[in-house]
Amino acid sequence: MIVSIHQPNYLPWLGYFDKIAKSDVFVILDDVQYPRGKKGFFGNRNQIKTNNGKMWLTVPVLGRSEFKNFNEIGINYNGWNEKHIQNIYNFYKKAPYFDNYFENIKSILIKKYSTLSELSTKLIIYFMKVLEIDTKVVYSSNLKTEKIGGEKILYILGQLSATEYISGTGPGSMRCIDEQDYFDRGIKLNWQNYEHPIYNQLYGEFIPYLSIIDLLFNIGDKSIGVIK
Repeated sequence: MIVSIHQPNYLPWLGYFDKIAKSDVFVILDDVQYPRGKKGFFGNRNQIKTNNGKMWLTVPVLGRSEFKNFNEIGINYNGWNEKHIQNIYNFYKKAPYFDNYFENIKSILIKKYSTLSELSTKLIIYFMKVLEIDTKVVYSSNLKTEKIGGEKILYILGQLSATEYISGTGPGSMRCIDEQDYFDRGIKLNWQNYEHPIYNQLYGEFIPYLSIIDLLFNIGDKSIGVIK
């Protein structure tokens, strides 16, 4: 049983879906504390490509400084979703596969959600569907534990009878993992060192590490092959 775990990011990048596609079970880590800082954080934002380079699409949130979990963080509906929809339309309407996905993405973004986690998860499930990724999705909040950090990850893996765990290599992931703990439990630790592919984009020179929507609008149904 191959398991991966990640917070519900907004409009995630390609590597996020590579990890899901390689797993039998993907755990949406929705009951961990939402970071109060912004630097290097993709929980409520990601980037698209414009004719002037990269642009951040950021969801304004409520309760960021209140030590709340992902599934408790609200959204400040101040018109941001209409702006995101308009920016996506403006900069991708000429992409080859724009019409395949835009209306569905718009229909998700235009609705109001009680939490950021609910919105992000709705998008993630949609992207999994169009990428034809049939990995089972589990919510960590349904597994109910007070454990935190590395102990929480090990608890989740134990509950799911995991034999292999795919982990990212960012500092947030690395500091939660003691390789000996996995060896002792007979769980193979697989570090995800994702090499970003190059594909055809609009607006000149290729820019990596953008939202999955950039790949979908430009490559369409061949996107999963590019990711892998």
